[in-house]
Amino acid sequence: MTLPTDPTTVWIVEDNPAYRRALARELNATPGLVCAAAFATAEEAIAAAAAGPAPEILLLDIGLPGMSGLDAIPKFRAAAPAARVVVLTVFEDDQKIARAVRAGASGYLLKLAPVDEITARIREVRAGGATLDAKVTERVLGMLAAPAAPAPADYGLTDRERAVLARLVRGLSKKQAAADLGVSEHTVHAHIRSVYDKLGVHTRSQAVAKAVRENLG
Repeated sequence: MTLPTDPTTVWIVEDNPAYRRALARELNATPGLVCAAAFATAEEAIAAAAAGPAPEILLLDIGLPGMSGLDAIPKFRAAAPAARVVVLTVFEDDQKIARAVRAGASGYLLKLAPVDEITARIREVRAGGATLDAKVTERVLGMLAAPAAPAPADYGLTDRERAVLARLVRGLSKKQAAADLGVSEHTVHAHIRSVYDKLGVHTRSQAVAKAVRENLG
């Protein structure tokens, strides 16, 4: 994965003022990141995004006054389609994780993670990847391993496409998936496009959500 070299603009939506200020300071102290704005509510961030210019990355808490972070994800993405939403929260239950991914979040991180890990994950998302906290990844894999009702269709996925999809669920980048499978990054990209077409989705987050929901990986 090639990481961008120009500064990444980040917005924060967090109702705890002390944590909001501390996180903004840490982001601004990190080379290559700029916290351009911070909000206490989702409504404020959505209005600001609609007015423009929107950030490249939105760090979004779930437990907010007024509109919840989960409800805000599709609204923010509609206001700023090019922005990537990364959930940053204390919640790690299966329902919230699945709902965030289905809504289009590009990442799900926990506030207990070290700041340098959070900033590294932001860069991954900016470079086009998706990211999950290690604990969240364990829960997603647990959801995949749990008994599930048979999917209504297998969507015609090949074994290799399923293998690529499984690595998307694990949060691997295209480059990492290619190395894991012993193929080129171009081949992985082609498989991902085929998976999207067969599943009827348009983004990595939607593909992961469908894989988790229907046990496809």
